[in-house]
Amino acid sequence: MKTKSIFIAMMLVVFTFLVGCNSDNKASDGSEKLTVYTTIFPLEDFTKKIGGDHVDVKSVFPAGADAHTFEPSTKTMSEMASADAFIYSGVGAEGFADKAKGVLENEDVTIVAAGDGIELHSEEEHDHEHEEEAHEEEHDHEHEEEAHEEEHDHEHEEEAHEEEHDHEHEEEAHEEEHDHQDEEEGHEGHDHSDGDPHVWLDPTLSITLAENVKNALVELKPEAKEDFEANFETLKADLEKLDTEFKETVGGAKTNKILVSHAAYGYWENRYGLEQISVTGLSPTQEPSQKQLTEIINTAKENEIQYVIFDQNISGKIAEVVKNEIKAEALVLHNLEAATEEDVKNEEDYFSLMRQNLETLKKALN
Repeated sequence: MKTKSIFIAMMLVVFTFLVGCNSDNKASDGSEKLTVYTTIFPLEDFTKKIGGDHVDVKSVFPAGADAHTFEPSTKTMSEMASADAFIYSGVGAEGFADKAKGVLENEDVTIVAAGDGIELHSEEEHDHEHEEEAHEEEHDHEHEEEAHEEEHDHEHEEEAHEEEHDHEHEEEAHEEEHDHQDEEEGHEGHDHSDGDPHVWLDPTLSITLAENVKNALVELKPEAKEDFEANFETLKADLEKLDTEFKETVGGAKTNKILVSHAAYGYWENRYGLEQISVTGLSPTQEPSQKQLTEIINTAKENEIQYVIFDQNISGKIAEVVKNEIKAEALVLHNLEAATEEDVKNEEDYFSLMRQNLETLKKALN
């Protein structure tokens, strides 16, 4: 992992050299369009809708990209350095962004963290929250009693060894901190350690994303403020309407439970009372333990869940196991991290994809 960190650092040095060659290419005439690079698909779409004819919006992500693991090429970084602004989520969705923005700031590119002001839902709240409460409470009491019995039986032996282990763990913690410092820097933003980054799936939180984009565009081109404000108000009204549609869909359904391959839908739990049973964690690489997998399968059977829902850009082997075990039908929810080639071909936008998700929910919940 240290090798990868060194490689990334070397690339950034190259970026800095190359982008310096392009730093004079930015528009100085206020009448020209703003060039804006974005990351996740909703930010690209919102920026286009708010900016209108005043902006030229380009996504860093190619079609079908995985936001968690994507790394831009040197050529892409060089092009980004010629832009007026770089808009990213700022909530941990893009693994490369924190390092790239340091280079871009040196080239006078305005950096916009669209997620500023949004309180993230924590990963611990996501991970099998409801099913664990239902299935583990009685086990917790049993284990607690066993723990107390063992504590009394081995009390003096534990006291003799606890101090030794405490010192060992403290030393190991300090060693790991130093040994893995570079690795942690290289993976900054990949592990969602600060919470669930999928804020754009909540239409209400998306209003905050859009407003931060609008404010940035106004600062960059104040003479177009009236257009930006009007376009934002239209987008806000559309997001509020979508929020109402989600409330009606979930509120009128027979069940509120969905079985998903990837725990990307926690904000729907918060906002609409949906309950997601996830096969993996917030990151699709976070596979469940055998015990957790068994609990998921049992919960699906107990609730007579007939569908396993996959992300549009993720093929989960573990989720396939669950699907086959409970004889469920596969459905797809679009996490909107990046548009697919088919989405681009069909000229899909945030709202058309989210309404496709609503249709999937209607089928899964009824």
